[in-house]
Amino acid sequence: MTTTITNARIFDGEHILDARTVTLDGARIQAIGQEPPTGATVFDAQGATLLPGLIDSHVHTSLEALQAALPFGVTTELEMQGYWTPEQRKEIAENDEIADIRSALLALMAPGGHPSEFVADLSDDDKPGGRGWTMPSVSTPEEAVAYVNARVAEGADYIKVMIEEGTVMGHPNLPMISTETLKAGVAEAHRLGKKVIAHALTLAATEQAVAVGVDGLAHLFIDQPHTQQIIAAIADVGLFVTPCLVVSSSLMGNNAAVLADDPRVSSRLSTQWLETLRGSFAKYPEGSLEHVRATVAALRDAGVDILVGTDSSMPVPSHGGVAHGASAHHEMRLLTQAGLTPVEALRAATSVPARVFGLSDRGRIAPGARADLLLVDGDPTAHIDDSLSIRGVWRRGRHLPQPGHKGRQ
Repeated sequence: MTTTITNARIFDGEHILDARTVTLDGARIQAIGQEPPTGATVFDAQGATLLPGLIDSHVHTSLEALQAALPFGVTTELEMQGYWTPEQRKEIAENDEIADIRSALLALMAPGGHPSEFVADLSDDDKPGGRGWTMPSVSTPEEAVAYVNARVAEGADYIKVMIEEGTVMGHPNLPMISTETLKAGVAEAHRLGKKVIAHALTLAATEQAVAVGVDGLAHLFIDQPHTQQIIAAIADVGLFVTPCLVVSSSLMGNNAAVLADDPRVSSRLSTQWLETLRGSFAKYPEGSLEHVRATVAALRDAGVDILVGTDSSMPVPSHGGVAHGASAHHEMRLLTQAGLTPVEALRAATSVPARVFGLSDRGRIAPGARADLLLVDGDPTAHIDDSLSIRGVWRRGRHLPQPGHKGRQ
């Protein structure tokens, strides 16, 4: 089936194009700037802005969460801790009613370390492996090497490591993986061609992540202001950073009630998720969001790749302030408040994660790319808040029916 979207302002993931039409041939983009082919279905964008489908570069997801993300134009979620069988992954890839997924599967974790303090609070039904499941862990370099090989054999797209002492999570003095063990795991992942992403929420943990050779950070440290030394260290080795400002804010006790009250959000989320947005983690109220924003600005000025990520997980009060799909838009807004331009924030949710994670088939509007698209009223390249004024979403060329949309508030 051929569809041509006409009369659109087109942001291709990097720049605004002069062209005004995009033609889809089934699951792929066929052409840009051409007249509709004979027999094509024509979708009139009426001056709205067409974007690549958004990529959330840090989630912990489920089938229900993937379904919640898609109406917000988040067509791909990158999971940083979770468990999926190959059969489940195949079903997700072929289901155009939910977002697509890439996954680290289960991270390298210390015995009794993070996130065991959260797993212990879950019901058996919510635990990654079900009833009776206990968190796997590594204690030695040999165990780390074996663990990485096991995850890659199970289909991990990249490897996650936990570097978390627990203070900013409300659980100080958690056990941690030794530097020697982390180095062995990172080296083995690289030998197998996999990137390594570190959970690190403190400056000390970030310094350790740099030292062991990870490729990216799944969070930004929130316990101290940045120094010139850490910014230079991150930039010099080419790390990418997913700040997850929405979670930093939540950890400091801020909720996302304004987002939940926006009719463009409330029309697309369940009551349970809206209640979650109105809550917060509130584990580190002494933190300064101003310091974290300044760190983002310094990283941006140093040329570090910045990605949109939300750390969205389950709709429970203890994980408040974030929700799949909606919080990706909130994160872009917070990134602009930290000094990124709207175009840079949009790149952080499209072309930059696609490039960083090697997702060459998405994150751009270009001939041959997946027809994962988001159409919004207004111009988010000038006003980032317009990204939530959603008129249409396509996943592999399939148009997702939308609830009544609202204009920019």
